[in-house]
Amino acid sequence: MTVWQSQRFDDHEQVTFFSDGPTRLRAIVAIHSTALGPAIGGTRFWPYPDDASALDDVLRLSRAMSYKCALAGVGLGGGKAVIIGDPARRKTTALLHAYARHVNRIGSYFSTGEDVGFSVADCETMRQVTPYVAGTTSAGIGDPSVGTAQGVLEGMKAVLEARFERDDFRGVHVAVQGLGNVGWRLCELLQSAGARLTVADIRPELVARAAERFRAETAAPDAIHAVAADIFAPCALGGVIGRATIDALRVKAIAGGANNPLVSEDLAEALARRGILFAPDFVINAGGVLSAAEELAAIPGRRLPKFPPLAERLANIRTKLRDIFACARAEGTTPMAVAVRQAKEAIACEASAPA
Repeated sequence: MTVWQSQRFDDHEQVTFFSDGPTRLRAIVAIHSTALGPAIGGTRFWPYPDDASALDDVLRLSRAMSYKCALAGVGLGGGKAVIIGDPARRKTTALLHAYARHVNRIGSYFSTGEDVGFSVADCETMRQVTPYVAGTTSAGIGDPSVGTAQGVLEGMKAVLEARFERDDFRGVHVAVQGLGNVGWRLCELLQSAGARLTVADIRPELVARAAERFRAETAAPDAIHAVAADIFAPCALGGVIGRATIDALRVKAIAGGANNPLVSEDLAEALARRGILFAPDFVINAGGVLSAAEELAAIPGRRLPKFPPLAERLANIRTKLRDIFACARAEGTTPMAVAVRQAKEAIACEASAPA
């Protein structure tokens, strides 16, 4: 296995492998692009089946972060990190401190934060050793999933306009896959807005709580994509929508908080052929980055542009998606193709600008 053999390699600027013998730390940091500024990307702590799977994941996630930051206009580049292992068994203060020391080595062009298996509390522990971490309650906004969920809701409003020709959620049926921080908060927002919910998660106790709290119907985690609903909202791990999944879908739109829900970008065309509107993930789930702007600006070596109020930043996700949907209709292409092109153009424009 080499980085260059991975199908997910996309001319990444740097891929760094970290290890620490005493704590058995094994981590990979991938930096896709710093053309727009120092890279930002959360750390995913996950028991990957093999090293190749971990490498593929971090490469793909870091590229998505480049696109996310480019379209969000936050003056940052894209990166990502993964720690290989079961967080329930392997995570210790010593391991997090060892990882933080490694992040210090590349902190001038990479900072990290919360992700799957990596909590706000873990970010706080890292901050004892490194300043190159965001999403902490002591120095910033805390859990970025709050902003992510609100941003997804704003993006769904653009979906309602484009696919359902309406501007409210009353009676809209949303199938939410994943009841983690983002999924749970999204359910809260959707219920308050009048939506009807079906939920699924690999943790039965959370499903039971959600069924009672949100008066939601329930489905199996591997079957919720086949629920007859208006919108499918993937909010768990990526890669949940493959060719077989598309055939089973009974929704009119897909809009959620998960990164890389499509197994491959070309599947956006298959969705379009079925009349399913897909909101590009790196546009609709940018709320976490947008909400952390001030904290990110305080990290050493960062000079980010001044931003409008947070509510305005998050509402701009709706505007951005509305424009992407309109452009896709006019060009006869998919929203994913438009979003990827716009992100690449923004990165290439800055990369070619004179110093």
